[in-house]
Amino acid sequence: MKSLVRSFMLPQKFAFTEKHVGNSNFNLLDIGAGNHSASHTQKVFPNCAYYGVDLDKNYNNDENDFKCMTAFYEMNLDDLKFDVIPDSLFDVILLNHVIEHLNHGEEVIKGLLTKLKKGGMIYIEFPGFKSTQLPRMQGTLNFFDDDTHIHIHSTRNIMNLLMHCNMRIVAGGTRRHKLNILMLPFKIPFTLFRYRKIVPSIFWDALGFANYVVAVKK
Repeated sequence: MKSLVRSFMLPQKFAFTEKHVGNSNFNLLDIGAGNHSASHTQKVFPNCAYYGVDLDKNYNNDENDFKCMTAFYEMNLDDLKFDVIPDSLFDVILLNHVIEHLNHGEEVIKGLLTKLKKGGMIYIEFPGFKSTQLPRMQGTLNFFDDDTHIHIHSTRNIMNLLMHCNMRIVAGGTRRHKLNILMLPFKIPFTLFRYRKIVPSIFWDALGFANYVVAVKK
């Protein structure tokens, strides 16, 4: 019962991660490692060896974040040069809202799959086509609210890509985190109080902004 409650509370990428690794020690490669992601991840998974990848290592990271990291790889993913990242090392790769910012998102996925161990899991999340039809809002509710979004991906194409790369699809579809939807009436006044504005991302799950795919290496 306790594990079910924890799974319900966790962000979806972490819920799938926990389901895959359990309580074991594991190596995690986080693609897009800004916004204090290392510290947040370490709190949830103290047995995790955290490896980060981003264009700029200092993007909303501080000294405590770097202490949580086993290694950090500073790179432009669109260069498609991943040799510095060890092959077959990682139990989990998180690619969370990254590929929509890339010119070569699918090639990046292919290049990163070599970094997974056999039996390793990849979680990929990205704005779906439906996000192009949502209302416009400062802070990103519609795909085109963010000028750095340059590619619209589909769940079908990402699944096909992974299957062709010897991956087994575990789950996929529109992200609908139930807790976020249930908490929406409370999040609206909270964000107004804290930020003096409504933060668009609180509507993502209710409106179906994001798609996701989870796959395991055969």
